[in-house]
Amino acid sequence: MNLKYLTLALLPIIFASCREESKILQSTKKPNIVFIMSDDHAYQAISAYDGKLIQTPNIDRIAKEGMLFNNATVTNSICAPSRAVILTGKHSHLNGKIDNRMPFDTTNVTFPQLLQKAGYQTAMFGKLHFGNNPKGFDEFKILPGQGDYYNPKFITQSGDTTITGYVTDIITDLTIDWMEKRRDTAKPFLLMYLHKAPHRSWMPAERHFPEFTKNTYPLPETLFDDYKSRDAAAPSAEMGILKHMQVSYDLKVPDSIANTLDIKNWNQIGNRIGRLNADQRAAWDAVYNPIAENFAEQFPNMNDSILTVWKYQRYMQDYLGTIAAVDENVGRLLNYLDEKDLSENTLVVYTSDQGFYLGEHGWFDKRFMYNESFKTPLLIKWPHVITPNTTEEEMVQNLDFAQTFLEVAGVNPPSDMQGESLVPLLKGKKEAWDRDAVYYHYYEYPGEHAVKRHYGISTKEFKLIHFYHDVDEWELYDRLNDPNEIRNVYEAPEYAETVKAMKKKLEEVRKKYKDSDELSNGYIELYKENGWIK
Repeated sequence: MNLKYLTLALLPIIFASCREESKILQSTKKPNIVFIMSDDHAYQAISAYDGKLIQTPNIDRIAKEGMLFNNATVTNSICAPSRAVILTGKHSHLNGKIDNRMPFDTTNVTFPQLLQKAGYQTAMFGKLHFGNNPKGFDEFKILPGQGDYYNPKFITQSGDTTITGYVTDIITDLTIDWMEKRRDTAKPFLLMYLHKAPHRSWMPAERHFPEFTKNTYPLPETLFDDYKSRDAAAPSAEMGILKHMQVSYDLKVPDSIANTLDIKNWNQIGNRIGRLNADQRAAWDAVYNPIAENFAEQFPNMNDSILTVWKYQRYMQDYLGTIAAVDENVGRLLNYLDEKDLSENTLVVYTSDQGFYLGEHGWFDKRFMYNESFKTPLLIKWPHVITPNTTEEEMVQNLDFAQTFLEVAGVNPPSDMQGESLVPLLKGKKEAWDRDAVYYHYYEYPGEHAVKRHYGISTKEFKLIHFYHDVDEWELYDRLNDPNEIRNVYEAPEYAETVKAMKKKLEEVRKKYKDSDELSNGYIELYKENGWIK
């Protein structure tokens, strides 16, 4: 055979052999870790969980190539504390970041510090929410506090900078730029890619204004929940779509129009859209001004029910519009990993710092231990380890991330971390997982949205909640027979034995995680010292 044709014939075999050799080589390296987290992204707004509201094909790719967790929850459903739990692997009562007010104790050891020490190159881009100098990172560019959607400012190691554009796109640009230009190819890497969206006040990218503001969405079953089986906590919360969602700040009715209507409007939208440049503002006004003018005409004839539905639709249009950009940009990052042959040896996580109410129980925001804010999306892919397109029903928490990443990297966790590595579940070894209940504790009261202090446990079957401080109320929900958590069965005679068993389990779990009434009272005293409780 002609040598030229022999060589051509052998090329496919040679290339296949090289690919297999590359895979073997990659499998012997420490895996890269890409941690993608959005802010307030409800699992209901990811089509891998539920496609009624929006399609998220790029986020869904992670589940199709990996695992979807149906019982992933948080330990404290509020932004900064959730992030502190993720970084430290410790509950809020031990890491000290109980709410958005208290400072983060920088003596806490975080998993990025341990990975950095173990030889990982580390980088963080996006929203951290607390602290201006995150420990354990070779490079970071983070938003100050909540940050802005348009033309945002970033904190960097070399000083602050403002970047023109839309925040979700910019965070992705910064992330890919680091991977392309400053990633050390000789080292494994930890990349924390953290989106601001879809945090309030839900401001979409310009390209999504026209489409999403025209959409109509199905109403949640519990939009008009009357809380009749509950006592003070649920009815007194200040996160109702009707009473507390603001037409200017939240729903983009210009201040000039909102102020002429007989509507409480505590915050203004002007300072947010004041960041827009002339072209951005023109695009904004072209879409949002007609909506506001139509609302002003209709408002005098709106009863509470009609106004609730109008607010809900406007809320969903903007909230889901911000998620469209998140999904597009997650796709950009996943494509980059594929194109650069990094996917084969990279564990990718998509999650949120907590869940969010999308009209369920008539609410927006989070904080409660009820399902929509307690449950968080969690999708993980890890080629050659996780079987593609699998689901997991075990009870897992954001508390578990730190130890998971440390095990993936071959690093022993500190003895005071309280989570459990998810690696056995990722490998399909369910027999190595024995957790049957997860623990929750919320502290920020009095505070924004007036959600009372409470703690509780959840199993797959039941959820027990204790509201305390200025009330003493108990709630029990049958998760299998009442998934919408409408009926509090704590006082129901047929659940007496369940209450007894769940209270016993609650005591055991609190002891396991070293929480106590003494600690709770200590944090109440701190509120008093700071003047937050009169």
